[in-house]
This record gives sequence, structure tokens and C-alpha cells, in this order.
Amino acid sequence: MQVTMTVNGNTVTEEIEPRLLLVHFVRDVLGLTGTHWGCDTSNCGACVLWLDDVPVKSCTTLAAMADGRSVRTVEDLAQGGTLDPVQEGFMQEHGLQCGFCTPGMMLTGTALLAENPSPSEDEVRWAISGNICRCTGYMNIVKAIQAAGRDMAAGPAETADATVAS
Repeated sequence: MQVTMTVNGNTVTEEIEPRLLLVHFVRDVLGLTGTHWGCDTSNCGACVLWLDDVPVKSCTTLAAMADGRSVRTVEDLAQGGTLDPVQEGFMQEHGLQCGFCTPGMMLTGTALLAENPSPSEDEVRWAISGNICRCTGYMNIVKAIQAAGRDMAAGPAETADATVAS
């Protein structure tokens, strides 16, 4: 079957098997390997990407379900060589260790901040509760997402000033 979708702002049309999972479409067909394949059961969240601006677990979503829709992967966060605030937050707050869960955490955190730019620790923990990290214990991930929210609220000039000052 043929599918057409917008992936990270680019329209793609591909011939696929109807049973192909979205995680495999993004990774194997499009070569966007930032989306990780971890469990095939929707438990770990490493495969999170956005489908029409909503975080979904792509290991249990068929690529055919994305036909005519918009997909956003972690590769789309950085723009023009500049890190996204969530990526910057993960770097500044040491929100990653091995990096396997990081793309899903970042996309989940970005979605949370779009709805709630100043989440509490409990709100961040609830938002990422569908994502498993086996390395960090979550504290730095929570700090990273909250820092990104603060940076987004401060705006680009103030964020740049804070980066230079540190």
C-alpha cells in the first residue's frame, strides 16, 4: 500500500507493507534513527514521536495510520543548528546518561511544555510516566524539562544572556 505523510515538515510518499509499524517506517524506510525501538509493547516510551502534535508510541502504531497526517521526530527539535529548549535543558541539567530513552522523553516533555509551560515536579513526572529510564532515576530529566519551560518563558535574549553568564 502507498502512504503519504508529512515527516518533520517534509512530504514523503512510500510503498509499504500494511503491517509495518511506524517506528520501523521512520527508522528503516526514512533513516531517522533518533526514534528508538525498545519493547514493542508500549511500555518503555523510547519510540515516542508526535502524530498530529500528539505524542504516540510508534511501536504499536501502524505506519498506515499516519497516512495523510503529520509526524514529528526528535530530529526535528533542533532548528538551524540551534538546540531546542528541551534539548538544551537535557544538556544543562544532565538529563541523560545512555541516551536510549532521551528522544521519547524530549518529545514527551516538549508536548507537556506546549500545554503547561511551567509544570510542577509532579506534573512532569506524570507526563513522563509512560517513559522508562533505566539510568538516571528521573530527577535530572524532571529538572531538564522544568529548565526548558523556564528558558522558553524567558525568551531567546534572556536565555542567551544566562548561557553566556554561566
